[in-house]
Amino acid sequence: MVQRLKKFYSQTIVLKLTQQFNYKNFHQVPKIKKIVINRGLGEASQNSKLLDSSLKELGIIAGQKGIITRSKKAIAAFKLREKMPVGISVTLRGERMYAFLDRLINLALPRIRDFQGINPKSFDGHGNYSLGLEEQLMFPEIDYDKIDQLQGMDISIITTSKNDQEAFALLKEFGMPFQQK
Repeated sequence: MVQRLKKFYSQTIVLKLTQQFNYKNFHQVPKIKKIVINRGLGEASQNSKLLDSSLKELGIIAGQKGIITRSKKAIAAFKLREKMPVGISVTLRGERMYAFLDRLINLALPRIRDFQGINPKSFDGHGNYSLGLEEQLMFPEIDYDKIDQLQGMDISIITTSKNDQEAFALLKEFGMPFQQK
């Protein structure tokens, strides 16, 4: 099934961005390559039950099973041994990426209490955008009664644009609710 945002991108956004930035070829138009969802575990790395529930939650949110990232070296001050789990990561591409972006923009972000929009300054200089969420309850797939503890996540949207202005225009056309300057 073709996702709504993917169809909207190919029919509307490509034309608008081509006119706005005077592209000669439609392959120059920036597009979203992938979305990476990352969650640090903190104390959950010591507890395998919290690790499993966190992995399951992220799988429900993303629609795809995450991978466990492990530490590369031991750090005694953090009570961390080598190859201990320290985080969970999910990389979304294709149809799942567009489905997640649609849910993020239209369902999850508006459910944040006192939401004023996302920060337009969170671009990295190469056209990629990152935002952090403080809790997972804003996603409608997550049931409040079934969570063990509130955990946030980092979401990075990687685009093919060469600068931040093109990426901002691309995400704005997708309907990303940026704060008014």
